[in-house]
Amino acid sequence: MAVEMKTTGMEEISEMLQQMEKAAPGVANRALYVGAGIMAEEINREAAGIEASHDWYAVNGYMRLPTEEEKAAVLSVGVGVAKFEKNGTESNTSVGYSNAGYATVRGKKKAIPLIANAINSGTSFMNKQPFFRKAVNSGSKKAIQAMKEAVEADFNAMTK
Repeated sequence: MAVEMKTTGMEEISEMLQQMEKAAPGVANRALYVGAGIMAEEINREAAGIEASHDWYAVNGYMRLPTEEEKAAVLSVGVGVAKFEKNGTESNTSVGYSNAGYATVRGKKKAIPLIANAINSGTSFMNKQPFFRKAVNSGSKKAIQAMKEAVEADFNAMTK
């Protein structure tokens, strides 16, 4: 007994899948941009919570906190999102202070990434305050969720 089966609409599905394949890099880049923005906000929020002091010197072997001037230098520029590096089907970016420039602290020009790293990791005379790690830990789940939602929204818009 021979059975005959007939399907219709396969051309439309095939065309839709081809459009989704062409749009996938753009969708991924938009999602990456959304995630990077959330991480930047989270880092700025944690940087605003840096504990600072007016004291500049660490006396008698005691560790000091960052000064208000150092904290203000870090907060003045905010966190940047690097230009996307595209390598075939892969896109990468970074969020941080790497090209933040310079600030004048106690009459001397200092690189803002150096100040941020000193606060984050500590020095021989300054207690560490790992604000960057805290931001990454608290913001990663939010960023991933927002990226998933951005991808789903873009693909849902294509399928309608």
